Amino acid sequence: MRAARELLGAAALVVGVAACGIPPTDVIERAAAPVIEVPPPSKTIYLLKDGELTMEPADVSSASVESLLRALFAASAQPLGKLDTALHGFVFDGIEDSLNPIQRDEVKLPRTSTLTVYVRGDGTLSKTAMAQIVCTAQQDTAIEGVKIVQKFGDRPPVTESGLTCGELR
Repeated sequence: MRAARELLGAAALVVGVAACGIPPTDVIERAAAPVIEVPPPSKTIYLLKDGELTMEPADVSSASVESLLRALFAASAQPLGKLDTALHGFVFDGIEDSLNPIQRDEVKLPRTSTLTVYVRGDGTLSKTAMAQIVCTAQQDTAIEGVKIVQKFGDRPPVTESGLTCGELR
């Protein structure tokens, strides 16, 4: 008797759910599925146009910060037409990144980074020259701040720390 009651209760439940008042239909598409579009890595550098910073395409195979900075400094030795650079007489001498993500449960956690850019040259880097370097580097959003170390042949280096594009623009 108890089994019959349980069977009858289950049947009532199935009928009750099936008869909820919503007719069965096929899938109805109302709109396209949402899609997130990630922009490609930037292959641009900051040059000067009428004395103002402007983003210009760079002829690089990689969008790495080092490739972009190499292209930025190489631009000072090329004819730029209506564009210019404040980096004449300076040479890119490499970068050092403080990015060192910690690892937990085999998942790397991102950290922000300070990028150190090494520059050689005898003159003084202007605010505009530093802005070109910093803004080009900070296209990589993991870079929180930039430190520029200017090396001289026989004098101690000069360091500018905590630079951001927003402050230099």
